[in-house]
Amino acid sequence: MTKKNFAVLVLTVVGGLLFAMGMCMCLLPEWNAFKPGVVVTALGLLVLLALALVRWVMAGRPVPAVDWNKAGKLAYGVVAVLVLGAGMAMIMAFDGLMIPGMLVGIVGIVLLLGMIPVFKGLK
Repeated sequence: MTKKNFAVLVLTVVGGLLFAMGMCMCLLPEWNAFKPGVVVTALGLLVLLALALVRWVMAGRPVPAVDWNKAGKLAYGVVAVLVLGAGMAMIMAFDGLMIPGMLVGIVGIVLLLGMIPVFKGLK
């Protein structure tokens, strides 16, 4: 096993476990650990994001320059997916939030449909 593959293996396992454990802490009310779960989930995401950079550098490539136009489009897509997911979570996990959850979900769907002109452009 090469050093690159071993580093990827370790970071993937650690990041995945942290992310999964944090999500369990957030979503299982019996654990009563929502706030620490958010921190552990964010830490897992950071490890998984660092994995991409480590893999890139260990492959011998230079660190890529940031294209802010593409980064803005990606951020738009992430926000759209999070809004849709928040609407779904409101409907499924919280009592009495079905109508607000539907409204948030519809906003998320509209944002996702708006990604077509954002990424492809209008002609």
